Amino acid sequence: MAAESTQLLNLSLTKTPQGLKEIQTRSLGLGVLARRVLILVDGHRTGKELGAFVAGSDILSLLDELLRLECIALVSAPAASAVASQAQTASPSQVGLGELPSAHTRTAKDVEMARNFMTNTVNTIFGHHNRISLIEAIHACQTADELRHVYVSWAQAMESNAIGKKRLPELREKLFAVL
Repeated sequence: MAAESTQLLNLSLTKTPQGLKEIQTRSLGLGVLARRVLILVDGHRTGKELGAFVAGSDILSLLDELLRLECIALVSAPAASAVASQAQTASPSQVGLGELPSAHTRTAKDVEMARNFMTNTVNTIFGHHNRISLIEAIHACQTADELRHVYVSWAQAMESNAIGKKRLPELREKLFAVL
């Protein structure tokens, strides 16, 4: 069951002919949330992404119900793994750090500017009093090398938010000017 749950969350899902019929006829009597998830299934979104649309509800039980009723199916694994491998190569924690100049060449002012930039972007994207442990980790850094280690967490946090993910290339470019 755990492997199946992982697949439901990580692989893309698509509607079956039965699912398309259910959207038009409402013959299966799906609940509001299950119907919402069925409508949102597009062949590209993963179970985890669909879970954002039914926050507070158990996405796995909704997906299990839709699978059991044969309204949805997993997109073929090879196609999904190709998408996953593309996403993995573009992981925010792996992009660009190797191209930066040596950490020892950065001045104390550069480190302070990088620290402030990282803090301000976290506060702007997530609001104040959120991601406190990340903010504390950023403020604890005294060198560019330490900040580069925290950069991985910062980039992953940005990736977890739709606005942060969209703006990450721009933010990364500005940060790398002083990191």
